Amino acid sequence: MSCSVRSLSALIMGGALLAALAGAPAYAQSGNGGDQKPAEQKSPEEQAKEAQRRSIEEYNEAAKLPGNAGLPECVWSGRRIAMLLWRDDIDTARRHMELYERFGCPTEHLKIAFRCLVRQGNIDPKSQERLSERVHACWVNPDAPPPAPAAPAAPAAAQ
Repeated sequence: MSCSVRSLSALIMGGALLAALAGAPAYAQSGNGGDQKPAEQKSPEEQAKEAQRRSIEEYNEAAKLPGNAGLPECVWSGRRIAMLLWRDDIDTARRHMELYERFGCPTEHLKIAFRCLVRQGNIDPKSQERLSERVHACWVNPDAPPPAPAAPAAPAAAQ
């Protein structure tokens, strides 16, 4: 099987998975008391198309990486391993490593991407940033510097 056929099939599988996940109903509480206007909501089809577009963009961005690190099967499995390690699910990550290595993916890239993830620090639960976004950012640029700490708020002036 040629590399481009494998890449395309892995890309399609990843896009289909993201599309399926994007179509799942969201049960998040909105900040406006649940009075969200119907015009602001996207249909499941629009959400699926948006998720597929983002997935394709992420894979295209990762394809620029040297060696096998940019292959869709390496990106897909490597990012999942990094997320499992972040969540302390070592046993599952180890089982996924067998698949990652079977694809011929570079374990060194996985190591440095996970190092980048750890250097970035904890993810604020109130932040809009998601773990998957940070893992992808570290996958495509593992040498990214950690974010600068937020400046402390100035104390209120005494009256």
